[in-house]
Amino acid sequence: MSDLHFPPNFLWGTATAPVQNEGSFRESSWWAWERRPGAIRNGDRSGVGCDWWANAEADFDLARSLGHNALRLGVEWSRIQPQENVVDEAALARYRQMLHGLRERGIEPMVTLHHFSDPMWFVRRGGWLNSAAPALFRRFVELVVDALGDLVTLWVTVNEPMVYVRDGFLDGTRPPGQRGLPNALRAARHLLLGHGQAYEAIHRRRSGAKVGIANHIAHFDAAEPGRPGDRVGAVLLDWLFNGWKLTAQTSGRIPPPYGLGALPQPALMDSVDFLGLNYYSRIRVRYAPGGRNEFVAWQMVPLDETMERSDAGLDGFMGEVYPKGMGRALRRLAAYGKPIYITENGVADRDDRLRARFIVSHLAEVQRAIAAGIDVRGYFHWTLVDNYEWSEGWQWRFGLVELDPATQARRPRPSAAVYERICRANAIPAELISDR
Repeated sequence: MSDLHFPPNFLWGTATAPVQNEGSFRESSWWAWERRPGAIRNGDRSGVGCDWWANAEADFDLARSLGHNALRLGVEWSRIQPQENVVDEAALARYRQMLHGLRERGIEPMVTLHHFSDPMWFVRRGGWLNSAAPALFRRFVELVVDALGDLVTLWVTVNEPMVYVRDGFLDGTRPPGQRGLPNALRAARHLLLGHGQAYEAIHRRRSGAKVGIANHIAHFDAAEPGRPGDRVGAVLLDWLFNGWKLTAQTSGRIPPPYGLGALPQPALMDSVDFLGLNYYSRIRVRYAPGGRNEFVAWQMVPLDETMERSDAGLDGFMGEVYPKGMGRALRRLAAYGKPIYITENGVADRDDRLRARFIVSHLAEVQRAIAAGIDVRGYFHWTLVDNYEWSEGWQWRFGLVELDPATQARRPRPSAAVYERICRANAIPAELISDR
C-alpha cells in the first residue's frame, strides 16, 4: 500500500470558537446561560476557557510545532460590540494582534463571525427573531472587516446555522432558550439572510475575500430501510436540517417551510465562494407517532451497543464513528460546484482510544474524494486543545492536546503526533493506513 497524497497547498489545521477558547465573555448570551441552574452538565463554568484572550499565542506556537499551516478561529460579537452603539477598539486590537501572530508563524487564519453566541443587547432586541437581525449582524461584520480584513482571506459567516436554531429556538436547550417550530423557522430564515448580508458586506470591502458557511451535515438514515415511514422521515429531516440551507445559499431562494421560495433574495444568490463542511456522524430515524421528538412523528434511534462510538455515547449527532459519512457528505456538496473546506471533524475521546484511527479513516475518505475529482482544499480538525464544550461543559474532550482547565497545563495526546505526521507529509503515510 502506498501513501495517500493530498494536493499542493492543502490547508492542515484545527478549528476553535471564541466562547470555548477565550473565556471571560461577560456580555455574551452564553455567559448568562451558563449561570442558569442545570443549564450546563455538572454545573461547569467556562472561566477563562483555554486562556486565549490573554495567551492565545502559546497555542499558536503549539499548532506550528505540530506541523499545522492553518487555524480556524472566531471573533466574538459581544466583545467587539458589548452594547449596541459601543465598539470596543481594544478588543479589535487584540484580535488584530492574534491574526498577526498567526501570519508571523506561517499559519493561515480562517475567521468565523458567528459561532453560537450573541451579545445580550442583541438578545434583548429579540435576537434572530427580530426582522432587523440581518442588518444588525451586517453592521457588526462591517466593523470587523474594516479592522481586520487585510489579515484575512477566508471567512465563515455563520457556524452550523441549523444546530444553533435547533438548540436555541426549537428545543430551547441552549441560548436564547426559545421553543417551538414557528420560532425556529423564523430564526433560521433570518440567520441565512444575515449570512447573505455579511457576504455582500465582506466583498464590498475586500474583493479578494473567500466567504462561506460552516454547514453541519448530519446524515439521516432510515433505521429500517424496508419501512416506508422510516424512509420518509429520513428524507424529511434531511431536508429540514441539511437540504434547505444548501439550496438557500446557492440559489438565493429560501424554500418551504422556511420561506415562500418563489422570489430569490438578491443578497443570498450565489452567496458562497466555498462550502464549509462540519461532519461528525449520522442519525438513524424511526417512524414513531407520539414519540418525544421535535418533529413528533419521528425519533432518533439510539446507537446500537455494538457500534464504535465516542464519549458522546448514544448521542445521535456525535456518538457513532462513521467514516464513510465523510465521503457521502463530500459527494453531496460537490454537486454545488464550489470548493470545499472541511471546517470541523473530530471525536469526543478523553482517553485518546479512537482519535488517531478516526483521523486516518476520515482523511482516507477525503483523499478518495479528491482522487475522484472533488475540490477539497483543507481540513480543520476539531480541535487543538480541549475546550469548553457548550452544554456539556468540560466533560467531552475533543483536543489533540489535553488541557487541565484549573492549571491550564497542556499535554499533547498520542493522536497529535499522528496528525502531525500527516500534516508534515501532506499525505497519509502507508504504515498509518495499514495500522488502522
